[in-house]
Amino acid sequence: MPDLTALLTATAVFTSALAFAAKADEVHVLNWKGYGADEPWAIAAFEKATGNKVVNDFFNSEQEMLTKIRTNPGLYDVVMINAAFNDQAMAEKLIQPIDTSKLPNYADISKDKAGSPMLDHDGKVYGVPWVWGLTALAINEKSFDKPPTSIAEMWDPAHKGRVVIRDDAVEAVQFGAIATGQNINDIKDMDAVKTKLTSLMPQIKTFWSSENDWNQMVASNQIDIGTYWSGSADRAKTHFKLPVSLVIPQEGAVAWLDAFSIPAGSKNVAGAEAFINYMIDPKFYVEWVTKVGAPVSANIKAVEALPEDAFNRKVMGDPAVAKRIQFQAPITDAQREAYLALWQQLKVDVK
Repeated sequence: MPDLTALLTATAVFTSALAFAAKADEVHVLNWKGYGADEPWAIAAFEKATGNKVVNDFFNSEQEMLTKIRTNPGLYDVVMINAAFNDQAMAEKLIQPIDTSKLPNYADISKDKAGSPMLDHDGKVYGVPWVWGLTALAINEKSFDKPPTSIAEMWDPAHKGRVVIRDDAVEAVQFGAIATGQNINDIKDMDAVKTKLTSLMPQIKTFWSSENDWNQMVASNQIDIGTYWSGSADRAKTHFKLPVSLVIPQEGAVAWLDAFSIPAGSKNVAGAEAFINYMIDPKFYVEWVTKVGAPVSANIKAVEALPEDAFNRKVMGDPAVAKRIQFQAPITDAQREAYLALWQQLKVDVK
C-alpha cells in the first residue's frame, strides 16, 4: 500500500479520499447524467486517489432509477436517490444500511439533513445526504426587463407558447399545489390543482425532461420562463454562459434532497464508501460549483467554503427563502397513480 503522505503530495487530491486503500476495483454509479458524479476531472481525481475505476450509468426519472436497481441486482455500487424515494427503495430491500463511520466527511453533514427520517430507518442510515435544491422558476433574461416575483408569471398571456414545465407528474402536481396556496405534502383540494394546471396548458410550448432540453430552448430563444432545478439554472449560467436566472417565487418552491445509497448486493462496498465520501468532500464541491455549477451541498463546511456572496450561500441560505420552500416527502403508490392519471389527461388535452 503506498504511503499516504507521499500519495497526497503526488496526487494533490482530497485528504479524506486518501484514507481509503487503493484497489483496482470498479465502482458502478447510477445517477442523473451531468450531475457531478460523471464530471471527467472528478472521476480522474477519485480514480487516481483510490485505484477504483468509476463506471457510470444514468436514468431520466426516479421511476427509471428504481426499475434499474430492481432489474439489475448486484450491478450497482452507488445510486443517487431523491430522499422522498429512499423509503420505497429501503422497503423493497433495494438498498442496504451504510456504515457512516467509514465516511470521514459525514460528520460535517448538517444535522437536519443527516437526521432526516426519510434517510434514517430504525437507527440505520440508508442514504447519505449529498445536495439539496429547488424546483423553482428560471427565466430567459432576454425576455424580462426585471425578474418576476410571482409564480403567476407563468400564466401571463404575454408568454403564451413560450412556457415550459418538466414532464413529471409528481412535480407538476406539487407545483400546482404551490400555485393554489397549498402544502405540497398535504394537498386538500385536488380539483383546484387540476383547474390551475388546466389553465396553464395553453401557455405551454413543451414538456421538458432533461437539462439539455431546457438549455437548448433558451439558447435558441424559444422560451421565456419555466420550471427548472436550481442547480441546473446555476450550471446553465456558469458553465454554458446562457442568459438564465433562477427565480424563487413569493408563493414558494418545491425543495428536494438528493442522497447517495449503496444498493443491496454491491460488489464493492468499500469503493462505494470511498466514492460517497469523495462526493461530499468540500474540496470537490467547491470545484464543482466553480467549474460547472451545482445545487447546495448538505455538507456545512462545503457551503462555508464558498464566497460569502455565492448564490448557494447567500440566496439559498437566506432564512426568508427557507420559510417559503417545501421539501418533498414520500408519497404513496395510490397518490402517485392519481397524479400520473391527472398529468396524462392534462397533456392529452393540451390545445
